[in-house]
Amino acid sequence: MDEKNLKFMKAAIKLAMKAESMNEVPIGAVVVSDGKIIGRGYNKRESSQSATAHAEITAINKACKKLSSWRLDNAELYVTLEPCPMCAGAIVNARIKKVYFGAYEKKSGCACSKHEILTDNGMNHKSDYEGGIMEKECSKLLKDYFKAKRAKNNLK
Repeated sequence: MDEKNLKFMKAAIKLAMKAESMNEVPIGAVVVSDGKIIGRGYNKRESSQSATAHAEITAINKACKKLSSWRLDNAELYVTLEPCPMCAGAIVNARIKKVYFGAYEKKSGCACSKHEILTDNGMNHKSDYEGGIMEKECSKLLKDYFKAKRAKNNLK
């Protein structure tokens, strides 16, 4: 596996672990341009009580502020879970060149698992993607989080 991809996915995983430590669903994301991280984010829906406080949205917003532009044409996004519809829409709108994700999201993934928003011909921009980067590690984070949450709530 490409060392660059490992480096940036590990950074996203660290952010996912930060989210988990705050009792948030462990999802992390980084936006990269010219080999440097220009935006970081992790899931904060519970702590912010905002439906839009996803890792990707936070990372994209920070990258846009850093570059003083909503266009992230030369940027790549690394995220621990395949983007949802909202995040895929933001990725396309920001014109992010490529998305690398860890775990596949079979219920609502919008790169390839459920829908194909990133590469939809009807959109004004397309973002390439590559899934399965450190998939086992990313999936384990999510599985362990939900297993512990169910055990705490005595659910099966």
